[in-house]
Amino acid sequence: MRVAVRIGAMATRVRSYSKINLGLAIGPVRADGFHGLTTLYQTLELHDLVTVRARRAASGAETKISLTTNHPFVPRDGRNTAWRMVERCLVRLGVSAEVEIHIEKNLPVQGGMGAGSANAAAALLGLERELGVALPGVERLGLAAEIGSDVPLFLLGGAVLGLGRGEQVVPIPDLPRTYCVVAMPEVGVSTPAAFRDWDARHTTAELTSGPQVDKLHELSLAYASLSAKTGDSKFGTSGIVRDQIPDHPEKKRDLSDENRKNAKNDLAENTLLALVRTGIGNDFEEVVFPQYPSLRTTKRQLMGNDLDGFDGDRSAIYAALSGSGSALFGLYRSEADAKAAQQRVQASGVKAFVTATLPRAEYWKEMFAG
Repeated sequence: MRVAVRIGAMATRVRSYSKINLGLAIGPVRADGFHGLTTLYQTLELHDLVTVRARRAASGAETKISLTTNHPFVPRDGRNTAWRMVERCLVRLGVSAEVEIHIEKNLPVQGGMGAGSANAAAALLGLERELGVALPGVERLGLAAEIGSDVPLFLLGGAVLGLGRGEQVVPIPDLPRTYCVVAMPEVGVSTPAAFRDWDARHTTAELTSGPQVDKLHELSLAYASLSAKTGDSKFGTSGIVRDQIPDHPEKKRDLSDENRKNAKNDLAENTLLALVRTGIGNDFEEVVFPQYPSLRTTKRQLMGNDLDGFDGDRSAIYAALSGSGSALFGLYRSEADAKAAQQRVQASGVKAFVTATLPRAEYWKEMFAG
């Protein structure tokens, strides 16, 4: 079944948003050769721009795809995730077309922010709008999973629980919008190499110390507990985090704009602190930091709380490696705290950007750049 959508004009520009992994637990290698994962994805405002121009080919003509980019290390052929997404989507639609894709890169390659995966999702959305047809939702997600483990999350946006190898995605209640600093070191971390290092370390550990705790199961339960709906909390957090804005209409009217802003900040902080208490973390740090000690230093700068002469009240709520790296991030109570962290990181010669988490509604509202 094809779904009609609005036909694009001269070209369709799509904001290809980034992601961070608020937590990531690595399980054993499965029969298919992939590792089992449990992760909590969160989309961010930082983005690439993907422009798609497409028209149906003449009867009997074959599909033609071309791809350009401003980045020298981005493939311009069938190795590119956006190219493969467009190619396979056209086959599924039974349509031949002439497609031009341009990727304006702002995000790091091999940075752990899902940039290539997001490009693929953005190219799909741009293609559908250009041609005026779309795959059904389930088939969309199935195609996305074929392209890459991180691609399906970008067809949901916001806070997303990832299972399987990360491609089995479940939208969960969004965290409130939170200031974020993303540090982008010059080093590139290979995800396959990080997995190999993990396997080498943990095969040895299991031989010497016996079976390990099932971290995937434990972390899945922790995430689920934050998403469960109870009568205790409007936002559904099993009583761990409570809505800071009173439900009574009279009280709501009494709250000033500043108080409402503070209440939202408190909710964001409490939600994140609740996540930290679940044992949230990124297993890749165990193998990536020894290989790249400078990344551990950058994480300390993002956190700030163990630096000499630092005011602990302005430390990050949470900081971690994203994916297998090399990007790292910190989440902060205020824009001022985020800018202070940005300055700490940049003082060491590492690029850092102030951004914010992007909840699901805003993700889709701002997706198409016109």
